[in-house]
Amino acid sequence: MNFNLKLLVAGLALGFAATSQAAEPIKIGVAGPFTGGSAPMGVSMRDGVKLAVAEINAKGGVLGRQIQLIERDDEAKNERGVQIAQELINKERVVATVGYINTGVALASQRFYQEAKIPVMNNVATGSVITQQFAKEPENYIFRNSANDQIQSQMIIKEAVDNRKFKKVAILADSTNYGQLGREDLEKVLASRSMKAVAVEKYNIKDVDMTAQLLKAKQAGAEVVLTYGIGPELAQIANGMEKLGWKVPLIGSWTLSMANFIDNAGKNGNGTRMPQTFIQEPNTPKRKAFIDAYIKSYNPPQGRMPSPVSAAQGYDSIYLLAAAIKQANSTDGPKVKAALENLNEKVEGVVTTYDKPYGKDDHEAITADITVFGEVKDGKVVHAK
Repeated sequence: MNFNLKLLVAGLALGFAATSQAAEPIKIGVAGPFTGGSAPMGVSMRDGVKLAVAEINAKGGVLGRQIQLIERDDEAKNERGVQIAQELINKERVVATVGYINTGVALASQRFYQEAKIPVMNNVATGSVITQQFAKEPENYIFRNSANDQIQSQMIIKEAVDNRKFKKVAILADSTNYGQLGREDLEKVLASRSMKAVAVEKYNIKDVDMTAQLLKAKQAGAEVVLTYGIGPELAQIANGMEKLGWKVPLIGSWTLSMANFIDNAGKNGNGTRMPQTFIQEPNTPKRKAFIDAYIKSYNPPQGRMPSPVSAAQGYDSIYLLAAAIKQANSTDGPKVKAALENLNEKVEGVVTTYDKPYGKDDHEAITADITVFGEVKDGKVVHAK
């Protein structure tokens, strides 16, 4: 082979290598419960994420590369979440992960991303401590674009105590990290008003009889029941109140909007109120386009997303990450983190348009003024009046 031919072959090889490298997909993990009682949240989140990725890839991807999702079902189990985190980091080499539905899974799993200097975007889990877990370290890789429980607990107490003037409140919360941390937040807000709940009751996931807890609340004279749990057990609370012939308002965290609460509670769920970042109503062009695309792609029963909040926040989380990767001109974890903390361009999402949503010491994108109250009415959530 002569010298010029060798140069040509070498040049072609380098060209092929460069093209191959440029075409490598950007791997992003998606972790959440796609089976079990939390599945409406996990599946809706994942489907919202997939819609965003499809849109971005159709426009050429990010940095000239397509986004590839690596999906894993954590089954809402802490130990499974830990396994998945290590697999996504060490085997799949993801540049970021979105998801975490359950506060306990997030707290158990995200430490591995922190150690690996890979950003995590919590797009559903709301435990107040999630973004604070590593806040005292020099760099914090944990971000969120859901309404944390400090925001929600303030809203719940304001609605029950300030607006509706209830003086005797009961709290029913599940035994998970989510339920108990949420209960603590509710009690702190009550304490700020020099109040204590007349009954504080705990129940377990998969409990089907809330009679004992509800009787204690009723006998204590509770005028309203405040909840922190997920759909199936929350429906047991609503149905248990009906069995006891005890009708007081039910106000709780955003999970009262889950399809498996609304469907299992039926008419007993009507009037239930909860904070929401997104309600499935096409009241802006962006929201209409998102709702139409979701229904066309997934054809949910009755045209209702299983968890609209999860779907919208999942969708937005990808656009926030994509904006950071583009600004950083890199998928390097520290550079993406730094870009998230100082996003130059506004990011139009479904929940809101994000204008510098994060800072070095503030990894919460959702503020109280973005969050509204929803109300269950005849099988769906509408804006509360």
